[in-house]
Amino acid sequence: MWNLFFVGGVIAGAFFAAHWLPFSEPIIVAPELVKELEQWGITDYSSLIPTQLFSWEALFSLRGFILLVVGGFLVGFGARYAGGCTSGHAIMGLADLQLPSLIATVFFMVGGFFAANLILPLILSL
Repeated sequence: MWNLFFVGGVIAGAFFAAHWLPFSEPIIVAPELVKELEQWGITDYSSLIPTQLFSWEALFSLRGFILLVVGGFLVGFGARYAGGCTSGHAIMGLADLQLPSLIATVFFMVGGFFAANLILPLILSL
């Protein structure tokens, strides 16, 4: 029963935030980053996430499928395999001085740097 209240609250909160708390300030992106993103075809900065990557049209492209579906699966698999998510290990586990959380956090960071600098440019060039 409480699950229904939770889900209903999430939906109501999302609706409220989307319709009555709009973000009216323009999105400012560093010029160096704009040049780099233009190489990958990302030019729309009208929202907090680029629509060329996160939209229904992008989902049905190879690049979008890899980023959204495969990436989401890998994040979920990694969280399950590591025994918790990045926030859980990095915030709570390190605060408790747990060695497994330190190891997991180090490898989360290494994997993130590897993915952002080597894998993501390959995917964005598709």
